[in-house]
Amino acid sequence: MDDQKVLQTSVADAAMKRAQDLTTISSPAQRIKDHERRQKFRRLIDPGIIRPNSKEQAMASLKTLLKIAENLIKEPENPKFQQFKRTNQLIQRDLVNPKGALEYAVEAARPSSLIQMGFEPEVREFVPYYVHNPRRMEELKVGAAILEEVLQLENEKVEREGASKRDAKIVAEAASLKVKMAFIEDRTRVADRDERERQQRIAREARARSPTTSSPTSLPDHENATGTVMVNTLGSDPPPYSDDGSP
Repeated sequence: MDDQKVLQTSVADAAMKRAQDLTTISSPAQRIKDHERRQKFRRLIDPGIIRPNSKEQAMASLKTLLKIAENLIKEPENPKFQQFKRTNQLIQRDLVNPKGALEYAVEAARPSSLIQMGFEPEVREFVPYYVHNPRRMEELKVGAAILEEVLQLENEKVEREGASKRDAKIVAEAASLKVKMAFIEDRTRVADRDERERQQRIAREARARSPTTSSPTSLPDHENATGTVMVNTLGSDPPPYSDDGSP
């Protein structure tokens, strides 16, 4: 009997889960409605926030809006995240003063005209607050998703621009280095040529300063300087003498 009850409970749970899954499947009409809602949120960002403000201010406003939404989505029962005070310095700087930022979060007088994240103005003890309507949790989630999407695209754009600038810098540095190396090589060639020419000039000057010395022509042993034939008596017979010793 107990096993049968357990089985029945399991079947009932499975049927309920299946029914919940079926209800979460979007119909074509629902998908069209979600697309239109996302487009309205995108228009609240651009041109609503991005165009009338500086880029830095617009990005700061989007980040603050996303932080408000994420905190409430993570802790929907936390009273601290269910509201924000208009007089808060951060809210003043990023939502109240910039054009279009507060309108992204706060419910309009005619909700059908625009889609916001579902915060409504409320005064508590003479202090103006914006309190989230829990029935607008779906709008809050969609608004947060669009904020995250826009900020992600902006981050990717900044990264691409940074990479492009880095690449351009690398190319410029390589071109500059190439010019410097060509200049150094040219100077080296000129210096080598000048040195060769200097060495050649020194050698020519040295040869020009040295006197020209030519060795005198050697005369044969049998001729003197005047061309007279000299008789070499070495090894020859002595001339004949007379008996008295006279020639």
